[in-house]
Amino acid sequence: MRAAGAVLWRTGPDGGDGIEVAVVHRPRYDDWSLPKGKLDPGETVPAAAAREVAEETGFSCVLGPRLSRCHYQVQTGSGAVADKAVTYFSARARDGVFQPNEEVDTLRWLAPPAARALLDYAGEIEALDELSRLGTDLTTVLLVRHAKAGKREHWRGDDDLRPLTPAGNQQADALRTLLPLFGPDRVHSAPRLRCVQTVQPIADDMDVSVTHEPLLSEEGYWSDPDAGLARLRALAADAGTPVVSSQGKVIPHLVRTLAEHDGVPLDDVPSKKGSVWLLSFRRPAIEPVSTDGIPRLVAASYLPPPAAAATSDTE
Repeated sequence: MRAAGAVLWRTGPDGGDGIEVAVVHRPRYDDWSLPKGKLDPGETVPAAAAREVAEETGFSCVLGPRLSRCHYQVQTGSGAVADKAVTYFSARARDGVFQPNEEVDTLRWLAPPAARALLDYAGEIEALDELSRLGTDLTTVLLVRHAKAGKREHWRGDDDLRPLTPAGNQQADALRTLLPLFGPDRVHSAPRLRCVQTVQPIADDMDVSVTHEPLLSEEGYWSDPDAGLARLRALAADAGTPVVSSQGKVIPHLVRTLAEHDGVPLDDVPSKKGSVWLLSFRRPAIEPVSTDGIPRLVAASYLPPPAAAATSDTE
């Protein structure tokens, strides 16, 4: 059984550096928790997190880094015991008004220490602690591997012009729904048709152009990996949430190198077509200031291709 939730936060009422987080009371369980709930059939984990926030608090939100994942056992309606996994994201509150409902009768906006003291579950305290560790003033780069475009050996034209297959277009459509949950504000891509096509629908929806990034193509990156890494850090140096579309022979090395250099532990670095890495950076102006003035990776998590877009089409 899979579920998702979020630490929903907003700037404190004094307008300073402090934040408040939302804690909800559920009368059915008489507990205080973070907004969370089970995935609907075919729903992605991020979409479920944003939906549950809206349903339980009345607020829309912009998702940020994945904070934690906890596992525990629950009793089902039939009396059987099932494993449950809940993934928590950081979520910045946007517009909304809380209205009591059947699931939640009270919402409290509290400073993190007060929220921590009120929460009833260790897994949710862990998510809140991770938000406090990371902070909220981050740039999250949405690093996308291009969607399915068939096999290189089956394409007779210029490989730069190899387009998405029908399955790839389905994946691009799924990303068009998934990525806006994280509030992207600009779109970049390796100058390959399949890379650009993967993120073009998102750029169209945002009414922005796709900026080409030659250093993040296979040829450009491997001719000078340090320059490619520096370019990604440069994209993270500004506030906001850039989308960056790249290739399978670039992303694993780039992510692994960033993580090793900046001390972010990663067990594995998968990169399936249509997948996304959430790479969250702390900018130099934010404490602790980096000695060389460049943004530092503080969190990295992998989003597999949306299941609704999975097909048997060739890679």
